[in-house]
Amino acid sequence: QVTLWLKKIYGDVPVPEYEVNERTVDILHEVMECSEERDKDVMLLIEDMKDQATKYEAETEYWQDILGESLSLPVGTLSEEATTDLIDLVESALELEVENTSLISFYSAINHQTSELYKTKSKNEEMELKLKTLRKKLTSALTLEKQLEEDIKKLKESQEAEKAKVEIQSKDLKFLEDKSKDLKLRISDAEDKLLAMGLDHSLVHDALVESSEELAAVLKEIEPLKKEWASYCDLP
Repeated sequence: QVTLWLKKIYGDVPVPEYEVNERTVDILHEVMECSEERDKDVMLLIEDMKDQATKYEAETEYWQDILGESLSLPVGTLSEEATTDLIDLVESALELEVENTSLISFYSAINHQTSELYKTKSKNEEMELKLKTLRKKLTSALTLEKQLEEDIKKLKESQEAEKAKVEIQSKDLKFLEDKSKDLKLRISDAEDKLLAMGLDHSLVHDALVESSEELAAVLKEIEPLKKEWASYCDLP
């Protein structure tokens, strides 16, 4: 409905691009309903004016017949001033939509038109305020949408940078793992060569690490013995 209404409003001009989501469609649908309601009021007013014009034309013909037949005063024989006054009177009656040309009818019609004018003006002001509020909501929605798009863009850029960082760290880790494996193989080869040359097995890296762990365990065991021995050192 909103799309068809926009195409009808813009005619041959392309409809401006806008983000189609539930919020913008709801706002445009509300504007559409306000516009269609005003168009209906205008069409009803036009139809009413056409009906009144038809009535006045019939009344004009009636009074022309009265002037021409009953009073022998055809319109063509009236003075220019009288004809002008008669035309003004008819146009005023048509404009004010009165049933006859009496002063009471004119005054009543003028009061009625004045009242309708104030009502229409009040309604237009209310509609303008409503449209202004809708425009603010639409502007706010578009601003929020733009901000969300920027936030999403920044998040994607941040994720891409983090992904690139992780890839670099992964490559560095793989390089270090490969390097560690290579060094272990070199150390193992060197130890085998040294052992072949008569090196004591207790001096190789693995043996030294094992001896260091055993030494640490022994030192931990004798720590309470040292404390007990220190207490005896103070005796005479």
